[in-house]
Amino acid sequence: MCANYTPSKLRDLEAHFGVHVSEWNFPPEAFPGYMAPLIRQARHDPGHIECAPACFGMVPYWGDIKLARQTYNARTETVASKPSFRHAWNHKQFCIIPASNIFEPCYETGKPVRWRISHAKERPIGIGGIWEWKADGPDGLPLLSFSMLTINADRHPLMQRFHKPGEEKRIVVILEPQQYHDWLEGSLEDDAEVFAPYPADQLVAVADPLPPRSKIKTSANAA
Repeated sequence: MCANYTPSKLRDLEAHFGVHVSEWNFPPEAFPGYMAPLIRQARHDPGHIECAPACFGMVPYWGDIKLARQTYNARTETVASKPSFRHAWNHKQFCIIPASNIFEPCYETGKPVRWRISHAKERPIGIGGIWEWKADGPDGLPLLSFSMLTINADRHPLMQRFHKPGEEKRIVVILEPQQYHDWLEGSLEDDAEVFAPYPADQLVAVADPLPPRSKIKTSANAA
């Protein structure tokens, strides 16, 4: 599970992911219901990719914005059948969520302590996800939204340390740069390498307690 992460910096979106962003107005950290950047195939320019602001948490056409608090992660085992996700998955609406790091709670002290997980080579993380579009979002404006895909991590050397004791351990799907194009194109949905837990030796984790949260209003954006 991942309910909190740091979106990639503007310079990383351009240098690592190859997308140009003319405006930047996202919160420094993303929580369910917050707006954050996602990368997908350009809707009106086939063969190219675009970066667009979207709500962290899937909001299908029939859902309310409050649903984002429950749909920020999608299990790969059930994504094709769950009502909130199946339309996006079956229509190959794949995206990449650009992140500097993700956060997970560790209970090894007996209390939840937030840990920051990032790439060992200090490069951005491209998280595999799905996107959806709702014509009548908040304030009657269209809303683009997304969910991160997750896989089981019960035996992952690093990720098994997180979340409450006894709970199933999960890890987001982390893509390699050479997989970005094919993922967005929709040709990797059955690729076993994509849905294998990311190597633990390619990730680093350090304690990073959660700072006080500021109240940031979710806004809408057309697809």
